[in-house]
Amino acid sequence: MLAKETVDFLKKLEKNNDRDWFNANKDVFVKANDNVIAVTGDLIGRISKFDPAVVGIDPKSCVFRIYRDVRFSKDKSPYKTNLGAFIAPGGKKAMLPGYYFHVQPKMFFSAAGKHMPDATELLKIRNYIADNTKEFLKIVESKKFADRFGSFHDGDKLTKPPKGFDDDHAAIEYLKLKSFTVGEEFPEKDVLSKDYPKLLADSFKTAYPLVEFLRTALK
Repeated sequence: MLAKETVDFLKKLEKNNDRDWFNANKDVFVKANDNVIAVTGDLIGRISKFDPAVVGIDPKSCVFRIYRDVRFSKDKSPYKTNLGAFIAPGGKKAMLPGYYFHVQPKMFFSAAGKHMPDATELLKIRNYIADNTKEFLKIVESKKFADRFGSFHDGDKLTKPPKGFDDDHAAIEYLKLKSFTVGEEFPEKDVLSKDYPKLLADSFKTAYPLVEFLRTALK
């Protein structure tokens, strides 16, 4: 389970985002990071039961670094104020459709799917949706999916149909999307409960048909 000390560390980091404070509390960070790695390992085991593609993934390859790249940013704060992991075949660097959880004070959420695909990937996904519309709509408009995640096509999208796709296509509102992710937010009391890994895994299980559809589209 996620430790209260992990969240407490992030709360303090928000107020003390500088190298001197961080170095003085490096041991606390290491424990917090190890805690997130442990939660990720637990999740991989749970997700493996319905998504065999993640079996055997090293949880360390999924957890994001806390250090910020400030070279091209006006914000020179050296550290992120969140911890999180992206679970997918090949780990976070593979950038395949998968599952993400985010740990940040007042901002705990899960997400699943493919975030901001590049132009080539986006076209592949749109073409696959256009060619397999019934299968896609069966996934994203099922009662279980909609009850959990709401309307999938309300995300960041084009105002007009993408080039090469008809305005009257049955899935046109989905074809306008720039990202293909769904997710949920969690209150801190649930995040710090022993049930948190199960809550995340249940969310990811509901999203799995979408994740698998997107993986197929990108093959």
